[in-house]
Amino acid sequence: MIIAVSGLPADYERTLSHLAAQYVKDAEVQMDADSPIDGLKVRFTEKRRLDQVYVSATARAEGFEDTASFQKPVIEANMHSKVGKQTAAHVFVKLLTSWTGKTQPWGTLTGIRPTKLYHQMYRSGLSHSDIKKTLKDDYLISDEKIAMLERIVKRQLEVLPDLYEIKKGVSIYIGIPFCPTMCAYCTFPAYAINGKNGSVSEFLNGLYYEMEQTGAWLKEHNIPVTTIYFGGGTPTSIEAEEMDALYSQMHKVFPDLNQVREVTVEAGRPDTISAEKLAVLNKWNIDRISINPQSFHNETLRAIGRHHSVEETVDKYELAVRHGVDNINMDLIIGLPNEGVPEMKHNLSETKKLDPASLTVHTLSFKRASTMTKQKDKYNVAGPEEIQQMMDLTNQWTDENEYEPYYLYRQKNILGNLENVGYAKAGKESLYNMIIMEEVQTIIGLGCGAASKWVDPVSEKITRMANPKDPISYIERYEEYTHRKIDTLNELFRPITP
Repeated sequence: MIIAVSGLPADYERTLSHLAAQYVKDAEVQMDADSPIDGLKVRFTEKRRLDQVYVSATARAEGFEDTASFQKPVIEANMHSKVGKQTAAHVFVKLLTSWTGKTQPWGTLTGIRPTKLYHQMYRSGLSHSDIKKTLKDDYLISDEKIAMLERIVKRQLEVLPDLYEIKKGVSIYIGIPFCPTMCAYCTFPAYAINGKNGSVSEFLNGLYYEMEQTGAWLKEHNIPVTTIYFGGGTPTSIEAEEMDALYSQMHKVFPDLNQVREVTVEAGRPDTISAEKLAVLNKWNIDRISINPQSFHNETLRAIGRHHSVEETVDKYELAVRHGVDNINMDLIIGLPNEGVPEMKHNLSETKKLDPASLTVHTLSFKRASTMTKQKDKYNVAGPEEIQQMMDLTNQWTDENEYEPYYLYRQKNILGNLENVGYAKAGKESLYNMIIMEEVQTIIGLGCGAASKWVDPVSEKITRMANPKDPISYIERYEEYTHRKIDTLNELFRPITP
């Protein structure tokens, strides 16, 4: 379906395309199309003044015509383009809603961090009631989603009262790029543990170098570490002895480990967990792990390429509990192939039997480079209405079982235009997840595919730097990337170093 747009700058196309895709499957926005187009034609008028932007538009299609307008103040200089996009998005959403009869609960938002927007308004001095009004009137967000955002932001500030002040420290992400198999929906760096992608020992040598150089810089400049997160891949894919040596290196090179508030290790694949590895996690006082079923249906697990069974998930979870691990997260995915409301009810029922400390509920997203996206016709997934029913069921279940939402993010091409939500019992929230989603602190990425997110402690400007994704490239270039990170840290923390 073609949506022809005229009267706006060309750089608005991306924003409008993201919005159109939420209303019309395979929508294509064409800016200033020359020839007549079957579909929707939207003619915009934008007027910029010193203190505001005004946008109006008329939309026409066969049997349809409507108009809408909106104006938004410009508070800061040089913000007319940003405000113009927001104002045009507001008008565009109103017209798309009128044309299709669909109402999108996230309104004009296309970014992945709605809670960050809420935090920004709260930090600017707006009250919760003012923020709710702005989100509803300006961004056209539903009352239900606004209530969720308020609930999450308040919870985050209870758990991390210094959330807005921790920018003077850092968190550390350590990427282990190996997995038993590649899941069909996944695009994370994940290479077969016995594949032809460089040896584990060579990778770990590079990682040790990165950790040593980074730790030395942090000690020299007296920069505190707030959280450490081992992700991947699956960090428990490597052998117990390799894990033991890795955590020993962590304690050797990073400053003040006793002051680090949280260390998480993703043990997401149950088929990588053993008694020996759990003993290593206990030895080094790992605070939190993940054991991720994704689904409690063996047919689904086979369809998405996870080579473990439901029975193994339960066995490994119970093994971890017997080893004294009391902060375990589990992930479920709404909308996996051939799963609907009955299957989601079963997933939640099985989760209740295990009673994890936290539960992260993802809505399936068709990521561009995933196997599932490349072979989309092979997978039967639920429609938007059933996806919403599964989300509603999950929200009700978490409330009934004393799980509180504490972080939220969205993704492109997510089913039902919904969201991913982290829920936790009191005191079991992941601090790292809050920090990375709200972008309040520099996160130094070490290891294969790890992305560093630099948050300037003065301006709060955010930039990024990523290590190579495949082990061979990482092994060849880890020294180069380490020194690039050290150079960036020297520049970034110059204003607050002694």
